[in-house]
Amino acid sequence: MNEIFQVTPGELADANAIDIVAVMVKSLDAKKASDIKVLRIEEKTVLADYFVICNGTSTTQVKTLADEVEYQLNRGNAPYVRFEGNDCIDWKVVDTKDVILHVFTNEAREYYKLEKLWADAEEININNFLNNSTEE
Repeated sequence: MNEIFQVTPGELADANAIDIVAVMVKSLDAKKASDIKVLRIEEKTVLADYFVICNGTSTTQVKTLADEVEYQLNRGNAPYVRFEGNDCIDWKVVDTKDVILHVFTNEAREYYKLEKLWADAEEININNFLNNSTEE
């Protein structure tokens, strides 16, 4: 049976971008986000080093996913965490400067098409970050 992913308090105080990506992906996977993608954009823009993009199945799950990532990052003392999207129910953003998480409803993700916009970015294999879902 899977345990819910938890960051140790203070664990992210000196984290680099890939550590933040790992925490985001593990948190999203533990809360059943769908279609998680990580794009390496550091050579394409000064906005961030990575985008993490995923779907929630409802506006409630979109909020829950973003809240969970924000909670885990704050629990780990990540040095900068900003939450955006309080006025929007179908797209939430968690920004850590180096990594920006976009959580969408299916419809919003299809409408905004971030993967198409950043089609020349490198997609990172997330298998090493995913929680061990095959053990029972």
